[in-house]
Amino acid sequence: MTGSRAKSAPLAETPERGHGKGIALFIIASCQLMVVLDITIVNIALPHIQTSLGFSTENLSWVINAYTLTFGGLLLLGGRLGDILGRRRVFVFGVLLFVLASLLGGLSQESWQLLAARALQGVGGAIASPTALSLITTTFREGPERNRAFGVFAAVSAGGSAIGLLAGGLLVEWLDWRWVLFVNVPIGLLIALATPRYIKESERHAGHFDLLGALTSTLGMVLLVYGFIRASEDGWTDALTIGAFVGAVVFLLVFLAVERRSRQPITPLHMFGDRNRAGAYGMMLSLAAAMFGMFFFLTLFVQNILDFSPLRAGLAFLPVSVIIAISAGLASQFLPRWGPKPFMVVGAILAAVGLGWLTMTDVDSTYLGSILGPILVFGFGMGMQFVSLTLMAVSGVAPREAGAASGVLNATQQVGGSLGLSILVTVFGTASRNEATDQIPRFLAEATPAQQLEFRRTGELPPPWGDQVLASGVSSAFVAAAVFSVVAALIALLVIQVRSSDLDRLRGGGAAGLPDAGGAGGSDAAEGAPDGGRADSGVPTRERGAGEGPPPPG
Repeated sequence: MTGSRAKSAPLAETPERGHGKGIALFIIASCQLMVVLDITIVNIALPHIQTSLGFSTENLSWVINAYTLTFGGLLLLGGRLGDILGRRRVFVFGVLLFVLASLLGGLSQESWQLLAARALQGVGGAIASPTALSLITTTFREGPERNRAFGVFAAVSAGGSAIGLLAGGLLVEWLDWRWVLFVNVPIGLLIALATPRYIKESERHAGHFDLLGALTSTLGMVLLVYGFIRASEDGWTDALTIGAFVGAVVFLLVFLAVERRSRQPITPLHMFGDRNRAGAYGMMLSLAAAMFGMFFFLTLFVQNILDFSPLRAGLAFLPVSVIIAISAGLASQFLPRWGPKPFMVVGAILAAVGLGWLTMTDVDSTYLGSILGPILVFGFGMGMQFVSLTLMAVSGVAPREAGAASGVLNATQQVGGSLGLSILVTVFGTASRNEATDQIPRFLAEATPAQQLEFRRTGELPPPWGDQVLASGVSSAFVAAAVFSVVAALIALLVIQVRSSDLDRLRGGGAAGLPDAGGAGGSDAAEGAPDGGRADSGVPTRERGAGEGPPPPG
């Protein structure tokens, strides 16, 4: 592992402004939205990208995977970079790297150029995203102020996927597929220019970069995701599928060994000793799988069966973004009264109900009659979830580990989404093949000679037989997605525990002697804090138990 010592630097003197914190939150939320929506904004543009750059159908999936794998795989290191080098400067660097990669991607003339640019985008996002979440703890005081900030952050995190689909539809239909990448350039530059003016630098903590831990965790997660993707295409007995899983296990075991022996690991394993934090990570893993699956399969359904245009398909998901924002706002307002657990349980159940409702979709379904209601129920539940999970995952973390804690939260979302989607695609493929077995005899009995000739050439059933196959696969995938949400509800019910002291902190009544907000500095963090207490690294703050242990030596 390569060592890199960073001395504590004085905080930047940023003058107080009447709307300074509002602008700071807007900057942080805009960055998170840009990073999150880039996972889905490209989806609607894929057919145009395939035609323009000559991708094969199999390789086209890597336009998505190149981003999500590097993004999810490097989030842990991204959070650690902010802890050691200063979160503001690392945040700006990540944004600028994301901007450069977006520009290169939009200018791509060959398929390999676009894939390289998408991977570089993932690196930039992995640096910027966990640092953005950490900046909330250094900018906003504990209590209602920070609750509202977390609510906004959670809303854009949860709604970014739907907004990406809408933006992708607009840009592809009105401009060109390259603008789904070019659009990040002016937005990112504005964020980078405004950040030094409205966001203070955090204290730099002396430490080492755990490069071996970052490398082994990234390779392990990449191979694990690849194994599921490969299994969905070539089966579980395929040699490369088995090899990928074996390699993933080896690298992840090495990663655990490295983290246990490292003085300053990128993932302090004692964080998982807190049952609430471990439960929040488990819930995020399951819910992200359900959310990625919902957007992916509904996009297929509305475009291939309901014949929606790219723009209309994007508009179809706009109500999800609206209801998530409303739900997240309501949850952040009522959290101090009821605590996070009721929202975590009810939110996961609502998500399961919405997905269960979607299992009834078929070739005769309509958007208003069969899709709008379920996605509104699902979105309302997810909005409640993301606020509560964000608060729970970063609670009680030592200041120098705030970046690592938020990195794990983001990593579980991306890796959970990628792994879960691969599992759902496998379920979809199995159900589709079974339905095709029933539909092919009917097709051969009813199809015209021209249709039969085209089927022999392509191997694809035309409508209405092909629509039946797709609808059956999508319905089965929603069953599996609903199971993921039920698992999340059980974790919330059986694992999560909230005490009266946690509720006190949510109401802004912190205790003296708590660590400052992620290194924001004692006087700055405490300024205006209730009861003279200092801002904590997350809310609610739990009493540190033996399972958590001390922070790594600096």
